[in-house]
Amino acid sequence: MIDALIQPVQSRILGYPAAILSRRGISATTITLTGFALGALAVPMLALGQYGAALTLLLANRIADGLDGAVARVTGPTDRGAFLDIALDFVFYALFPLGFALADPARNALPAAVLIAAFVGTGSSFLAYAAVAGRGATPAKGFATKGIHYIGGLTEGAETIALFVAMCLWPGAFPVLAYLFAAACALTTLSRWYQGWSAFSSTPAATNPDKNRP
Repeated sequence: MIDALIQPVQSRILGYPAAILSRRGISATTITLTGFALGALAVPMLALGQYGAALTLLLANRIADGLDGAVARVTGPTDRGAFLDIALDFVFYALFPLGFALADPARNALPAAVLIAAFVGTGSSFLAYAAVAGRGATPAKGFATKGIHYIGGLTEGAETIALFVAMCLWPGAFPVLAYLFAAACALTTLSRWYQGWSAFSSTPAATNPDKNRP
């Protein structure tokens, strides 16, 4: 919901360190992969109940996620970088609740499963919209620097990370936070379905790969 608003601020803050990293030959892809590895390490920390360590790894992952895009804007973006960035982000989002489920299966497994299922809805609707909208090569308003077509929603990256931070700070509230955010994700998914239904209703049949499907 607020990603488009904070992106210009993020770009200004990360511009200087990105220039330093690029001069030292550190590629955006290296930063992306390193950031994902750090984020993945949060899962065993969560499973062990080390919530402070998990929070630190979460923040490191998010810093890397911002830096890779900033470096790419200095050195030149690539399709591989755009692919890795979004693909690994969605895997990370699904892995994080798993750590809480492992920490306390009896209490957290069901809300974690519900939240991950909700993430599937937001992620699939996001990527489906991007795939179809990308045919026109028209970036979403507010996300012109992104590697793929973005569609906003009630629950975007900033809200998801705020959720994860809150879960680390108050792990006992994980079930409630998971259910509430899953409901918000459901609203996001429904809104994206509606936007896709409306935006693509006039797509010419010649560009529709399913036009001959019975």
